[in-house]
Order: sequence, then C-alpha cells, then structure tokens
Amino acid sequence: MRHLLLLIALASTIIAPCRAEAVAKAAFVMRWNLDWQVAGGLPEKVLLLSLQGLANRTAPQLYIVHPPEFQWEITGPLFSFYERKHGVKFTELKTADEALTRFATAAKGYVVWDPAIPATMNVALTIAGLEDALVVTPALIPQAAKHGLKPLDDLRGRYTGQTDAQIYGDAIARYWSRCSRDSIMLMGGHAGAVRQPAVADWGIRQKMFFHDLSANPKHPEELALAQRLLGELHPGATVFGWHSYAKDTEEQWTTLLSGYGLKMEGLHNLPNLSFNCQFTFTPGFKFTNTHHVARDAKLTAEPKVYLSFVQSDSIGIGVWTKPGRGKLPFAWQVTMNWTKFSPAALEYFHESATPNDYFIGGLSGPGYMYPNHIPAARFPGLMQEARELMAVLDEHILEIMDNSAADGNVGNADLTKETVDRYYAAFPDVIGFINGYGPARTRDLRDTRPMLSYDYYIDPRRPRAEVAADLNELIALNATRPYFLLVHVRESNDVNSLIEVVKQLDGPVEVVPIDVFLKLAASKKTYTTRHQDPADPKHFHGYK
Repeated sequence: MRHLLLLIALASTIIAPCRAEAVAKAAFVMRWNLDWQVAGGLPEKVLLLSLQGLANRTAPQLYIVHPPEFQWEITGPLFSFYERKHGVKFTELKTADEALTRFATAAKGYVVWDPAIPATMNVALTIAGLEDALVVTPALIPQAAKHGLKPLDDLRGRYTGQTDAQIYGDAIARYWSRCSRDSIMLMGGHAGAVRQPAVADWGIRQKMFFHDLSANPKHPEELALAQRLLGELHPGATVFGWHSYAKDTEEQWTTLLSGYGLKMEGLHNLPNLSFNCQFTFTPGFKFTNTHHVARDAKLTAEPKVYLSFVQSDSIGIGVWTKPGRGKLPFAWQVTMNWTKFSPAALEYFHESATPNDYFIGGLSGPGYMYPNHIPAARFPGLMQEARELMAVLDEHILEIMDNSAADGNVGNADLTKETVDRYYAAFPDVIGFINGYGPARTRDLRDTRPMLSYDYYIDPRRPRAEVAADLNELIALNATRPYFLLVHVRESNDVNSLIEVVKQLDGPVEVVPIDVFLKLAASKKTYTTRHQDPADPKHFHGYK
C-alpha cells in the first residue's frame, strides 16, 4: 500500500491527476501507419492527437497502436497488456470520421494552423489545450464542421513573414499565463517534410505551452524566450518532448533546462501518455528487481576481464522486443518518472523480464538532466525524489550522464569532483553508479560504492566484427587484471548479435550482471580515481 500511496503523491498535473486506477474498462483503439508527411498523413494525425488529448481528460478512452517499425515499438505489446491485466475492452476505430463521431463532443470547436508555417502547429496545439479545440489544417475544416464544430481561432495570415521568435513571442503574450507551470512541451524533433508530434495528446491534456524554441546561442532571440519560459516554471517541473533537430542539439537544450533544475522527458514522438497516465500498477503488484547480489554483500574479483552491458535511452525505445533478450546478463535503464505517467508500461516490462534482465535508475536523477549544471540548491530535492522513485522500482544502481555525445566529440561526459561528491552524499544506499553515454573517464570508489564510466559505446550500425575488434583492443590496452569493461548498448542493437561479439573476445572474459560487476569492482580497485579536469576538451561550455 505504501508504494501505491507514493505513486499517487508523486503525480503532479493541473488537470485531474493520474488516478490510482482508471474507472473506465471500455476504450477505443486506432491503428496508425508510418505516414507523418506534412503533405500526407500528418494533418489528420495532428487532428486525432488533439482529439485524443481531449477525450482522455476525464477517462482513458482513446489509445493509438503504432507499427512495430515506429521508434516506440511497445504500443502493441502494451495494448495487449491493458486487455489482459486491466480488463480493458477495446473497440477499434478505423477512420478519423469514426473517431470524430465518437469523441467530437469533447471539443468546443477547432483552431486552424498553416502547414506552410510550421510554428503555427505548436501555437494551435497550445490553443487546443486551453480552449478544448481540435487542431485542423484548412483542408480538414469541412470534416470538423461535419461534426458540428465551429471555428474558435484561425492562424492563417496571423504570422506570415514572421520569424519563430516573433511567432512564439506573440503566443507567450497571448497564452502563456493560462498554461501549466508544472510542465511544458518542447515540440521539436523531426523537422521539414516529416514531423512526429506523437506526444501532443499529453500536452493538450495537461494544458501545456507548445514550442520548439532554440537553445542554440546562434539564435539569441529564441534562446531568450526559452530562458524566460523555463525560469517561470515551478521548481522541479518537467520539459516534455525533444529539441528541434533543425535548430540546436540535445546537449544545448539539456544543459539549458538543467541549469534551472528542471527535468527532461523525451521524446517528441512518445505516444499515449494521456491514456497511460490513468493506470497504475495492478492490485497487489509490487515492482521487484532481479537482484544477483545483496547491497551489503562482498565479492572478490579474479584476474580476468569482467564485461557488463547496459542499455539506456529508455526501455521503450531499446532492444526489449528484439531477438535474444534473456540470453545474456543485461541492465536496462528505466525512466523512473514513468511511475507518474506510464506505470502500466513499467509493469509490462517487469512482467516480461527474464532472470538476466536487471533494472537500474536514471537518468542522472528523477528525469533526464545534466548534473554538472544543476544548481546546488536544487540538487538535494531532486535527488530525494530520485531516491523515492528508486525505492518504488526496487533499484540499487543509478546511471548518470552529463553529456549525450556518443563519440566524445561534443562537450565533456565526465563529472566534476563536486558533482561526484554530491551523488555519494545523496545516495548512501546504492551499490554504485555508472556514468556516461559514450566513453568517459570519471571513476571513483568510496565506502564500497564504485562509480565507473563506460569504456565503449556500441552503435547499432557498426559491424559486429569491428565491435569485437574494438573491445579486444581495449582488453589489450588495459592489461592489469581484473579489468572492468563497461559497455553501453544503444537502442536498436539486439542481444543475439552481442552474443556473437562476446564469442570473439580474447579471454578470459566473463559477462556479469551490473550489480555483480560493481561489487567486483569494489573488491579490487585496478582503475584510477579521476574526475573532470578543467583542462579537458569541452566544446560547449554551457550557459552563464
């Protein structure tokens, strides 16, 4: 019961919060294709996403299943989970007209956006949340009118010839005062001919302000607006969505929001949160991890290479559904704040886990953030939230990342000594910490709790023979034994291919679970304590 109460307490929204369990047991489902072309399927999908956000305000009524090729490939398995474990009876809606026939009454009218001016889609989505409106292009006006809906706003012509900074400046003046201060929607990601705003339903349900303002110093007017918005959010608020691939970098936006003590939850195409948030764990369920060693256990490392695999980037866009899972010890970084808005997904992962699947907390705290940039005053409260989430999820290891660069060419993934000190003070009960994305050099050991960084990053596009050669080179270069080789596995890899890599390694090599790995690393410190050095190369220095 304590865990259930904690889940309820952690929910924070301006609309009806996510409840202990949804009342409705009847819902509707739509099955979508991969057409997100602005000149193709995008306008109808945006209309339906706005409809989904409104329909799901009072109850979980509309769910979208995406093809397996969609980045979030779990929508199908999670749909089946709702049927099996929550007893939801779904009726399929095959067309937008069928969906409007069923749910048009959830809307008070429609707002028109201009496909020729991309920012107007985000302005329209903001209006939709505030005014209970559907979002349509001019071509879809007849369809909305057919269902008795009237125009509430029309953005055609309002922003002709204006820059994004001017458009969003006007939108802030008009709408920001009425929007949520607990969350905001960074609706970037794909740009140009293809856009994937699949998380828009969530932003509409929660009455968020939508934008794709740049965090790139090359766009000072947009950056100033972004800074204003972040500065007016509540402490510990969440930035949902993703940065614009056409404007800035993941590093720039994550650095920016971290400086305000805020959390990122991506991506722009994360689907069905307006539905998922209304379910919690099934009655009697308690999240338990497959621990391979107790927190107070002591192990002794032998003179060999110990190898451990960790998959980050959230389970839902990882290799969970790929072939071979369960054949190797494998750690999975869990997006811990899914306990607030997608607990059923976490239960699905738990239910389908094998003894070789082990869950660790991340990323860097109760959400994705860069710890070197978190204000000192905000750090303790954020990490208290992270500890509470880890307790719910039965996690004993925290993953930290201060930079997203997989190749090490952008920024610096290492942690300052001050940051390392803060983590050790904030998490006295963990087995240890792991750090980085691509290879990093931060290492430490205190009170039997090691902090190790990745030595290698497996890009899914790199041939397996080359991966094996790279790892053998690391094994040769790090001649002292034991050698603790920590490997980050990127999404879209599969475990079967990693088994073939392991077979090609120069032994003796033992693949071990990450909790065993860290305990062994605590027993024999053959690595050098190191923190970020001011002299280290760092291409992006953050914001003043």
